[in-house]
Amino acid sequence: MQSVTSTDISEIGYDYDSATLRIIFLKGGTCYEYYSVPDEVYNGLINAPSIGQYFNIHIKKAGYAFAKY
Repeated sequence: MQSVTSTDISEIGYDYDSATLRIIFLKGGTCYEYYSVPDEVYNGLINAPSIGQYFNIHIKKAGYAFAKY
């Protein structure tokens, strides 16, 4: 997991073997795992000028299966 600068997201992690993206949100420290996320999407997220906007467009609205922890 690595800390990021965002108004919505606190930390982001990625497992290349399972293509699982883990995101911890600032609000309440809620953790979500998103499954079958290509590494290109993860790299785009980490390098996006706005991590929150990228997340909303390329992950949340893309419809990846997820679990909340």
